[in-house]
Amino acid sequence: MFRAVGSVLKRNKEAFYGIARGSTSSSHRAFTSKTTATTVNSASSSPLAGNSFNGLRSLLKGQKAPTFRKMSTLAASSSESKEGLKLLVTGGPQARKWVGTWLFGSAAWVFSMVVLGGVTRLTRSGLSMTDWKFTGEFPPLSDEAWAKEFEKYKQSPEYKRVNKGMNLEDFKFIYWMEYAHRMWGRGLGIMFALPFSYFLRKGYITLRLGVQLSGLFALGAGQGFIGWWMVKSGLEEPPSEYSQPRVSPYRLAAHLTSAFAIYCGLFWTALSVVMPEPPAESLAWVRGAAKVKKLALPVSFIVGITAISGAFVAGNDAGRAFNTFPKMGDTWIPDDIFDMKPLIRNFFENTATVQLDHRLLATTTLLAIGTMWWFTRKLDIHPAVKALIGSTVGMTAVQVTLGVSTLLSYVPVSLGSAHQAGALTLLTLMLLLNHTLRRPSASLLKSLPQVAKSNFS
Repeated sequence: MFRAVGSVLKRNKEAFYGIARGSTSSSHRAFTSKTTATTVNSASSSPLAGNSFNGLRSLLKGQKAPTFRKMSTLAASSSESKEGLKLLVTGGPQARKWVGTWLFGSAAWVFSMVVLGGVTRLTRSGLSMTDWKFTGEFPPLSDEAWAKEFEKYKQSPEYKRVNKGMNLEDFKFIYWMEYAHRMWGRGLGIMFALPFSYFLRKGYITLRLGVQLSGLFALGAGQGFIGWWMVKSGLEEPPSEYSQPRVSPYRLAAHLTSAFAIYCGLFWTALSVVMPEPPAESLAWVRGAAKVKKLALPVSFIVGITAISGAFVAGNDAGRAFNTFPKMGDTWIPDDIFDMKPLIRNFFENTATVQLDHRLLATTTLLAIGTMWWFTRKLDIHPAVKALIGSTVGMTAVQVTLGVSTLLSYVPVSLGSAHQAGALTLLTLMLLLNHTLRRPSASLLKSLPQVAKSNFS
């Protein structure tokens, strides 16, 4: 995934040179004509000048992919002279490099939080801690403290109905899982807040970026409250004596959706810092990108809805029912999908309906991304865009395979967590694709030829 980011950023090199050329005076263009010619000649032998297969190979293997330091420095230095482009970070290339690295690191931390949260849920560790403090607390370190925490857990419905007879050592395992998840989230808050304060004090953060990041920080702080609100629902007595205690699927979906929103916000903002202009070497490629964008936006919506529907599958333990594919048991559509009243409840609380919805949405996602690839394969578009579309198709196939394997294997922890990570990876590729398809600024458009120069080589 991160190699894909690096490859796309690398491909912006020629676009940024175009920015610099378009915003300089005629005398300056004469002075730099030798440098420009060298750049064009280099481009003709690079993966950018090759076909879409070479672009895809570079994207997947990270062929000659530069470091984020070089990427952000290039983006900053060449776009400083860009008229009309409002950069998110001031202070020069070094400042943009630091801020971009920090934001990408924060996004990666949130990604790991989502994966760790999935493992915590799949190991049934989430209800092991029966209280919560916003500032956190030290774990039990003595035998007496462990005995006290274990006694609290013994009063919970999960212990009485699911884990009755559990020994202390088994309790310690699920307790440490939940404790690690909570403290990893608090660690993210510190890791985000300290650099943010430093960059603000140095004056690197513009007002627009400051507002965006403040909103993301507030959402991150609220994520702790949402998490406890979710856990608290699992500590209540189930409505029926035959029901197992579990968290509310609505609250679990809210918790996961909030995490996805924070991740997407951080990742998109990081891209905007290090890649203020999309890759564009010709007006033909810009027009092609506009056509792809009309398909990419609705496809991204489908990908997002499918990911959220997975939260309801998890919240209802629907993955442990109908463990056959493609049929659900002996039928294609179970008979009881509309048994609940009112009707709308079935789509969020009925195990059969929730799993059927997720199957249909996953199939729709696969078809939608395949259709996007089919209709764009002959378009005159930037090789980076072609490579991203191909990577998205491949990741979708992997994700569907993971989903089916998880279902048929009765949701083992390894496959279940991999499937959740796959959903966020696919969403990441769609974010990167949409960011790459943005329309260039007016001044960059004025500097672009009708056809990319590399096409003539």
